[in-house]
Amino acid sequence: MNPLKFLLGVIRAPFLVLAPACVLVGVGTAYWQMGSLNGWYVLLAFIGGLGAHISVNVFNEYFDFKSGLDSKTERTPFSGGSGTLQANPGLVRAALALGCLVLFITAAIGIFFVWKQGISLLLPGLLGLFLTVTYTTLWVKNPFLSLLAPGLGFGILMVMGTHFALTGTYTWTAFWAALTPTFLVSNLLLLNQFPDVEADRSIGRRHFPIRIGRKLSSRLYGLNFVLTYVSIVVGVIFHWLPAPALLALLTAFMAWKAFKGAQETLKISQRWSLQWD
Repeated sequence: MNPLKFLLGVIRAPFLVLAPACVLVGVGTAYWQMGSLNGWYVLLAFIGGLGAHISVNVFNEYFDFKSGLDSKTERTPFSGGSGTLQANPGLVRAALALGCLVLFITAAIGIFFVWKQGISLLLPGLLGLFLTVTYTTLWVKNPFLSLLAPGLGFGILMVMGTHFALTGTYTWTAFWAALTPTFLVSNLLLLNQFPDVEADRSIGRRHFPIRIGRKLSSRLYGLNFVLTYVSIVVGVIFHWLPAPALLALLTAFMAWKAFKGAQETLKISQRWSLQWD
């Protein structure tokens, strides 16, 4: 297989914009606090965030191949894996090596920032590494952890970790800014679980669409959107976020369309299921 095609497949390249976007939130809160930032530190923060995302994608590809999950799912543009390892099973060990290598680079960047900025980054960093390696094999077996993990990784840990790496401090501003990607990323993964309920159940996963069904999970999806915008308003009211953060409320109509779209898709799938039954 073409090495570049393999690489782009297992790292799920089209989705890697997410990590830089989350790191950018932390860069923004750090700049608001400091007024100027170390450019090299900013670059390392982006590399570390991207490395964490690449690692979790590669480990997800590897473990889903080993469990047989990806051979049971109906692949969509947003779920079911890339299919790279299913098409090239001889490259499984190469994928695992790639995931470990990128994780090592990410950990090295974290160690550098612990050395430069302080020991307070160590525990969140270790939690982030643990989450990266174990998300596919551990967190998805519990509905609350499955919902929490994506937002925790890309929101709280990535945004606040970036902020600390650039400033040496944790602030309420960084925390409240991190809540937006926390809720939105958890929502993204929650929605991606809808098509894979039967396949995921067969290998022991226990996320919310399995435990409470798609209908109630779609309401949870809507609740996460509400919490996203409420957190922004609360942050501005208490001056943890600057007033221009309210501009984010202009995207609420997009969240509403996404929620209504999920509801309509659910109704259509239920009608088809009744017809087949």
